[in-house]
Amino acid sequence: MKRLPPNTALIVVDVQIGFDDPKWGKRNNPSAEKNIAELIKLWRETKRPVIHVQHMSDEPDSPLRPDSPGNAFKLEAQPAAGERIEHKTVNSSFIGTQLEEHLRASNIGCLVVVGLTTDHCVSTTTRMARNLGFEAYLVSDATATFNRAGFDGRSFSADEIHATALASLHNEFATVADTQTIVAEGLGLSATVSARPPTLC
Repeated sequence: MKRLPPNTALIVVDVQIGFDDPKWGKRNNPSAEKNIAELIKLWRETKRPVIHVQHMSDEPDSPLRPDSPGNAFKLEAQPAAGERIEHKTVNSSFIGTQLEEHLRASNIGCLVVVGLTTDHCVSTTTRMARNLGFEAYLVSDATATFNRAGFDGRSFSADEIHATALASLHNEFATVADTQTIVAEGLGLSATVSARPPTLC
């Protein structure tokens, strides 16, 4: 992949405590939050913009409702002072928010997307970003999802859902790459993601 522009924005989608609720089912990629934290740290160190998206569910039983403890950001993705937060109620981070306007006003044309979940809000945000003309990168190991049942009752594992969602996006709506590739080639930093614990806000 090519080197990312200096003002490439990291879009951190819905990294909220409510996704730890067992109601969602079995999850894949337990390292997603660690990789997200590492990318946030590196974005801050290199003075690139970090934008947090917070889902404000209007579903009565959702752990992501604004009045629920699960609405809060996870420790690994706590916004720092001055970082932009967009609130949404649907899958896309561009609907009902000021995200597009902010990106265009800030002359930001390139986005790196991470967060939860791969096939829902991360996918929808990535697809819409490309349709709106932004260059999009999706970090494969900095997102995760849950097992799902199909319309016919067939069960799909979280790994299957994750893999097919990434396959559908790659080279059509985004460039899909892992954390080490984003760091080494995109940011031009160490080829190995730091093993030290991330500095959290």
